[in-house]
Amino acid sequence: MKHRFEQGSNPNAPTLLLLHGTGGTEEDLMPLGRMISPGSSLLGVRGNVLESGMPRFFRRLSEGVFDEEDLIFRTQELLDFVNEQAETYGFDRSRVVAVGYSNGANIAASLLFHHADSLAGAVLLHPMVPRRGVTLPDLGEVGVFIGAGRNDPLCPPQESEELERLLTGAGAAVDLHWENNGHQLSRTEVEAAAKWFGAHYPG
Repeated sequence: MKHRFEQGSNPNAPTLLLLHGTGGTEEDLMPLGRMISPGSSLLGVRGNVLESGMPRFFRRLSEGVFDEEDLIFRTQELLDFVNEQAETYGFDRSRVVAVGYSNGANIAASLLFHHADSLAGAVLLHPMVPRRGVTLPDLGEVGVFIGAGRNDPLCPPQESEELERLLTGAGAAVDLHWENNGHQLSRTEVEAAAKWFGAHYPG
């Protein structure tokens, strides 16, 4: 997978796995990663799927309707890739926190839904529920920040609330942060994510 790795200044900070929204690249969330955790190593990844020429992490059948077979395959692909890069770059695989926006948040949530111990935590910005009717692994050691917009036309509030319930039901400690905006990221949302991260991963 196309990616960019940037070594952090703090060896004790978790590595951030940065996952872009539709049409993004491995570079997109680098500044966001620095805002959330200035000392972390950053691994920005580009999705392997193209939709009308725009990179994504998995296919969808229509707006808001995921291709579940492809989602499962691509989630495993991303998991394998992160495992490989931990060896390549020498970061602690047990201390990887995903930061994903929109489509990137959805595949980060899919990692949590499908693979135990895939992530130490996650910052999910405007995510949807990746799958329904599945049993989640034990997420008792995982912290999750969800950034959501009350006026988000692509990810309605009930979607974020359902995701919170599902993750909490699996044992995750979830902080659901609301903005009155739509699907776009806001500075206050990023600041809230950075505050959450600092509280959960001090030092």
